[in-house]
Amino acid sequence: MKSLHSLRRTELLAAGAATITVLLWASAFVSIRSAGEAYAPGALALGRLLAGALVLGVICLIRREGLPPRAAWPGIVVSGLLWFGLYMVVLNWGEQKVDAGTAALVVNVGPLIMALLAGWLLKEGLPPRLLAGMAVSFAGAAVVGLSMSGEGSASVLGVLLCLLAAVAYAGGVVAQKPALRHGSALQVTAFGCAIGAVACLPFAGQLVSDAADAPLSATLNMLYLGVFPTALAFTTWAFALARTTAGKMGATTYAVPALVVLMSWVALDEVPGWITLVGGLVCLAGVAVSRSRPRTAPAAAEVGPAAATGPVAAAPETSPEPQREQA
Repeated sequence: MKSLHSLRRTELLAAGAATITVLLWASAFVSIRSAGEAYAPGALALGRLLAGALVLGVICLIRREGLPPRAAWPGIVVSGLLWFGLYMVVLNWGEQKVDAGTAALVVNVGPLIMALLAGWLLKEGLPPRLLAGMAVSFAGAAVVGLSMSGEGSASVLGVLLCLLAAVAYAGGVVAQKPALRHGSALQVTAFGCAIGAVACLPFAGQLVSDAADAPLSATLNMLYLGVFPTALAFTTWAFALARTTAGKMGATTYAVPALVVLMSWVALDEVPGWITLVGGLVCLAGVAVSRSRPRTAPAAAEVGPAAATGPVAAAPETSPEPQREQA
């Protein structure tokens, strides 16, 4: 009974952490769009990462978290360069070309790319449903791209940049998952954020120049991005990821695009066009196809309770389910 209570408590904590992540990452798309009017993509990424690294560093000192174990460093370095570094720069750039809702819809092909990378790099295989879902999602991305072509080449570039952000995000998460087996969620997040900040240091001069001319609201948005969607949300993400399956984490973030469209409508008076929304929904449908599983065969159901501990039940733990990343 005690172990069952402990398991339930862990599930609730993971669900709560994932909910915080979803809300804060959704708000990040809106804040990026707002701050991007005054800050260049690289400068905004560096300012955000410096703020996040400072907050996480203070928390690490208070909690007396030391350096991560050696085995965690490869994953931390790769996730820091891809997810904290490259992802944030290209997403900032993409959101200067397209609205926040469109960016969120396109970035949501990330979970599919993640599953593809895991199948290739982690030798988990490429099931037919994954390939079918990939085809559907990229068809949706093509619809989004075509819908934006009427807005000029800049908008098409924005869609391509968001796709690149999805690739960087997927690669970063695939690298982060193994690191969480050796380091704590706080360690993996704090040092990944610091590595991303170091990678973005070439934009330091631009950050100083932009900060001198930026309105206070843009600078506050940048600091918000560093403290909440980065320091807090990335930590709650890692906390939940270490305590649940990747598939469950992926499912919790499916609400991000809808939240972003609602937030950007309220805060920025931006709503993607109908064709863009349809393309985004097709992208999400592709993710759903890749995440779906064949129905359990009747024979398996007749085997009895013992079958629940076999491969069917174990599949969510061992297969590379896609996760969602946001900003």
